[in-house]
Amino acid sequence: MAAAKRGAAAPEQQIQRPPAEVRWAEELAVLKQRDQQLGRTAPEGWQLSAPSVVEFVLGDGGPISEKYVGRRDLVERCVVSLATNRGLMLIGEPGTAKSLLSELLAAAVSGDTSLTVQGSAATTEDAIKYSWNYALLLAEGPTPRALVPAPVYRGMKQGKVVRFEEITRCPAEVQDSLLSILSDRVLQVPELDDDHRAVFAARGFTVIATANTRDRGVNEMSAALKRRFNFETIGAIPDLAVEMALVEREANAALEAASVPARLRPDVTELLVTVFRELRTGRAGEGGVERLSTAMSTAEAVQTGIAAAMQSAWFGDGTPGGAEIASALVGSALKDEPEDKSRLRAYFERQVKERKGLWQQLYAHKHLLD
Repeated sequence: MAAAKRGAAAPEQQIQRPPAEVRWAEELAVLKQRDQQLGRTAPEGWQLSAPSVVEFVLGDGGPISEKYVGRRDLVERCVVSLATNRGLMLIGEPGTAKSLLSELLAAAVSGDTSLTVQGSAATTEDAIKYSWNYALLLAEGPTPRALVPAPVYRGMKQGKVVRFEEITRCPAEVQDSLLSILSDRVLQVPELDDDHRAVFAARGFTVIATANTRDRGVNEMSAALKRRFNFETIGAIPDLAVEMALVEREANAALEAASVPARLRPDVTELLVTVFRELRTGRAGEGGVERLSTAMSTAEAVQTGIAAAMQSAWFGDGTPGGAEIASALVGSALKDEPEDKSRLRAYFERQVKERKGLWQQLYAHKHLLD
């Protein structure tokens, strides 16, 4: 077989996580056709109508699958915000699918989720707006050809959604570089001549930002920047059965994609999700438990379930149970807070020990916490 050309795109099946517009391309096409058949009009710059964006995110009970588990009214408000001249800010605890929701909205509105800024302490204005090809800059001076557009520049030019992940991880002065962009919808490039100095936002441009509530106080957003966003708080899934269904579905889909034969059974999923919910909320039956400093989120529960199933398939009998959950729980629950170990031990002694069935398998492997 001939070797693949250097730089050629990898086949889709080799991509660990295809972007939403690739993974659900057929569904996006179905919704676009449905808009035409029903006479739905998409806002200028959007590829789908507002109802179709909501259906893409939440599913329609038919050919459009459910991708995000959340309240319909919240998703509808998010869609309305994207059609205004304000940005959309999604805030919440880590692991509550803020990034997934922003990706799905960007895919449905713009068909492109690549215009993303990952916020961190090292993020600069260059990574948001534009930078320069210094070889061309020295040879030609500041020209449009020497300019290297960053996500916001490209989003404004193309009229697309820009995603700004973990915005509060950025220094305050970097965050505030969005002020004039979100208010005036124009990006100034003072180095260029008058014909190219101002980049005006095309229809469809907006910003979806995410922020973790645990990061409050790290780099607090200015009041001026907050006024330019509509805020939506994303919470944990309130219903146990809904969370169980999501964890089992996502974990088993990932295991199938990885060709791992083991699967999570409903009883194992119930054990796993119950542990995460109790350690996340600090409530267990009639009593209370000490909450861990770690974010015991639904996303973490999915990854813990995957790890337990893989351990069972590769080093056990292929049927994940309490032993594998206990082993995987160590890596998920115990991070860098020493007191979490004693809190988890106390949970095992006060809650797990008194329960029957699969819980006894979990308790029998409490030594893995040491």
